[in-house]
Amino acid sequence: MLRNGRLFGHRVETGFPDLPILEVSLRTCVRVRDMENLKRKQVMSQKEKYKRAAKGDIAYNMMRMWQGAVGPAPVDGLVSPAYVVVKPYDEANSSYYSYLFRTSAYMQEVNKFSRGIVADRNRLYWESFKQMPSLVPPRPEQDQIVAYLRAQDAHIARFIKAKRELIKRLTEQKLRIIDHAVTRGLDSSVALKPSGIEWLGEMPEHWDASRLKYCVSRIHAGGTPDTGVDGYWSDSSDGIPWLLIADVTRADRVANSTKRLTQAGLESKRLAVVPAGAVLYTMYASIGKAAILGIDSAINQAILGLEPKSNLLEAEFLFFWLRSLERHIKNLASTSTQANLNAAKVKALPMFLPPLEEQKLICAWIKSECRIFDDAIARTEEEIKLIREYRDRLIADVVTGQVDVQGWQPSPDDVVAEEDLAALAGDEEIETEGEDNDGEE
Repeated sequence: MLRNGRLFGHRVETGFPDLPILEVSLRTCVRVRDMENLKRKQVMSQKEKYKRAAKGDIAYNMMRMWQGAVGPAPVDGLVSPAYVVVKPYDEANSSYYSYLFRTSAYMQEVNKFSRGIVADRNRLYWESFKQMPSLVPPRPEQDQIVAYLRAQDAHIARFIKAKRELIKRLTEQKLRIIDHAVTRGLDSSVALKPSGIEWLGEMPEHWDASRLKYCVSRIHAGGTPDTGVDGYWSDSSDGIPWLLIADVTRADRVANSTKRLTQAGLESKRLAVVPAGAVLYTMYASIGKAAILGIDSAINQAILGLEPKSNLLEAEFLFFWLRSLERHIKNLASTSTQANLNAAKVKALPMFLPPLEEQKLICAWIKSECRIFDDAIARTEEEIKLIREYRDRLIADVVTGQVDVQGWQPSPDDVVAEEDLAALAGDEEIETEGEDNDGEE
């Protein structure tokens, strides 16, 4: 056992604006940031302030280390001032320590050594990090542990990739069912007429065609509260649910949230509360994703809340209609940097309007026909969850010596490709709040 200050030195180097920007990922450690994300381009004017992380250095987010926001830099790059960069000495394999630092037991220790005004704003500064004790296997054994875990990661990543491909195929079949039902109805003998929209084709003769803006009573725009202000975020279940894109894309119905706002946080940007029963729709990143809102919530700026006119449109039919548009939506979005929507484009979306009673029948039929696909998708997602839990347990056992891998030899199937390991990233990516600030209290 040694303190981290005996294993790592502190690197504070700025003034390298030509290096790529790095960011944290819960599952895949530190990676090169995707600069196609328009929102992320806002920080480019501050690159002179960013810290250099040399290849092999460990970088961690001071505010999110307790979640596993730590890893070795894959290339020379830049990290936010909200990060700490440490360079390993000869006796430390940074990949071994990246695995160790992300075990649940070590992250509990991080909480003990972090300090701040409130728990959710705690930071792990270098002065505290260097005092933390860590296991120190002999360097050859560290290297062996890393080789073994990378090989296991490759197998697990290939498993996850195959399961995701299965989910993709099941979802495609489900969307075909939805698309046919909301554009053609359930009665194949009904006469059709031109819809007036070339890419949608014909529609049942007794249906009406409209635009979404004429079918909703209200469109709620989201916003972003001031993340750095204490008192804006609630640790209590009594807080106001705050929804992100991930909450919308995770399920067809949003019934809870990972974050909650206080009333002061809600009022900081005059955010409206979207009522339960509205339909949520994403405009950035994962564009064109819809979900029905099951709880009164505030939403961020990447989401719209749509309240259907009760005399024209069922919320469930609107949800299925927006799902059917997924295959077309990128053609309707702005692509100057990445595919994005805005409120004007969403308002202009075409809308087919069957009679209300027929909308209800269509929705009931879709749910019945898609149940088999929903069940298969849920089972597959559970398998991915279980293999992730197995991975976490395996890493913890190996890096702490509970499982001895000194005699392990790689087989031909243990070849590790970086593109395979990318599949370890997934739905549980953390929100790296504070990455783009200055790291100060």
